[in-house]
Amino acid sequence: MIRLIASDIDGTLLPSGSRQLLPELFPLIRQLRQQGILFCAASGRQYPNLKHLFEPVWQDMLFICENGALVMQGDQMLEQIPMPRLPGLALIEDILASPGCEVQVSGRECVYISPRSPGFADHLRNHVKNNVVLCEDFSAIEEPFLKISINMANGVDDDTIARFSAAWSDRFSVALAGRCWLDFTVADKGQGLASLCRHLDISTTDVAAFGDDYNDLQMLRMAGSAWAMESAADAIKTAAGRTCRRVEPVLRGILADAEREAAQ
Repeated sequence: MIRLIASDIDGTLLPSGSRQLLPELFPLIRQLRQQGILFCAASGRQYPNLKHLFEPVWQDMLFICENGALVMQGDQMLEQIPMPRLPGLALIEDILASPGCEVQVSGRECVYISPRSPGFADHLRNHVKNNVVLCEDFSAIEEPFLKISINMANGVDDDTIARFSAAWSDRFSVALAGRCWLDFTVADKGQGLASLCRHLDISTTDVAAFGDDYNDLQMLRMAGSAWAMESAADAIKTAAGRTCRRVEPVLRGILADAEREAAQ
């Protein structure tokens, strides 16, 4: 019996290029909750960004943010898994020494950047909808580092992925998150999901998960039922075992099954 649904956002609930969720999703989340099924947004995005995106229903749902480094229920923090500070600062220096790479450091309520391109801050504030703090010295950030990210405006190339994976994968989870972002965390979405299930006393076999990219792999493998988007790479489809073109029709099916069970 499904009791929790965890869905990726970009490329999953939001197809490439989309900025707004389908309006039909919000009543579905409410109806699922009425049947005892909780909905969780599982994303590399920051918490305030996700709250804004799900504004009509954010108080009725859960959030796995920053690729699993922050787990929230409403405004209550359930789990935070920060990066070790000194290796994090060393990673930042490595990124800053790499031409063409912007660095973003995620805290709980904002992201910190020292932009090389004047358009980077504008992109994060007005397109991504992040809370942005300009930072000259990353070592002066007082709060824990939840995630460190590389941004490359024209897409993260294979050489960059290979170099940073070889140098840092023994200390951090390294995951491509969309075309332009390479994320580094201690956590992953699977760990975030496991933490959330512990807090809610829900078995992972009672979880349905949706995703489309490599930062969704651990979550898809952990969930009892999983769907990859039809546009996903073969490895993602294999991990999920099922595919779908849109998430909402599957949610309607889960809701219908729950309503039938309740009526029996």
